[in-house]
Amino acid sequence: MSLINLFVAARNAAAERRRRRRAYDELTALDDRSLADIGIHRSQIPAMVEAMYQSAHADPVKAPALGARAPRLVSGHR
Repeated sequence: MSLINLFVAARNAAAERRRRRRAYDELTALDDRSLADIGIHRSQIPAMVEAMYQSAHADPVKAPALGARAPRLVSGHR
C-alpha cells in the first residue's frame, strides 16, 4: 500500500466515523415520543446506526435503469 493510499484510507475512515457520529447524535437528540413515532427505543440507537452503515457497505443501493418499470405492490385492487 502506498503512502497516498494510506492517507486516502485514513481520510475515508475519519469521514465515515463523522457520518456515524452525526447520525447517532441526531437520533439521541430526539425525545422519547419522537423515537417511538418512528419505532425506535433509545436503547436501540447504537445498534440501528451500526446496522444502517453495515448494510450500506454490504449492499449499496442501485439506481434503476432508464425505462425500467418499478415493481408493483400486490393488492386486491387493480
